[in-house]
Amino acid sequence: MTIDNSNIDTIVSILEKRIKREAYVTKISKKDKDPFKVLVSTVLSSRTKDEITEEASERLFSVVKKPEDILKLSLSRLENLIYPVGFYKVKAKRLKELSDYLIKKYDGKVPDDLEELLKLPGVGRKTANLVITLAFNKYGICVDTHVHRIVNRWGYVRTKSPVETEVALRKKLPKKYWKKINNLLVVFGKSVCKPVRPMCSSCAISNYCPKIGVKVHS
Repeated sequence: MTIDNSNIDTIVSILEKRIKREAYVTKISKKDKDPFKVLVSTVLSSRTKDEITEEASERLFSVVKKPEDILKLSLSRLENLIYPVGFYKVKAKRLKELSDYLIKKYDGKVPDDLEELLKLPGVGRKTANLVITLAFNKYGICVDTHVHRIVNRWGYVRTKSPVETEVALRKKLPKKYWKKINNLLVVFGKSVCKPVRPMCSSCAISNYCPKIGVKVHS
């Protein structure tokens, strides 16, 4: 009972059939195909429930279309627009810094290169990879806490941090799954394979999963 490359096709297929919901960042990338909106909504989504991210993003995008619009807003107005996302005061300042940097360094355009994205203020590997895959349809692997937890719970990788997980997945995960793995496992991780008390008894891939580190499951 393990999950590896001998059955990863089966695992992904099962999850795709069960998981129809898309995270807001994924939805907006398909709807607007706007790298700036993908970047901004990704920043807002950190440590924030998806429905709150959606509401705050839509509110913000009703008045903001480009980095210049962010700079025109007062900090207090920006904070009000994105409230109540997690750490909204910090994120408001970050959006100001990001917008200013994009205008000065990239003529207001979001770069389509991973290393260039990592130069942006406050942008880490998770955000950069998500922007690369969703906004530009390039290959990347976005590893957040859900992806990191689940692939280790499966025993598919044995890593101690999201960065280590990204490196391991780039070596092991078939490239055809790179762009879709984040949305699948984020939704799966919030609804079934939860951090505490994962719902193993109702999980469609329970028979394949070794449940590494799971002490209590129902």
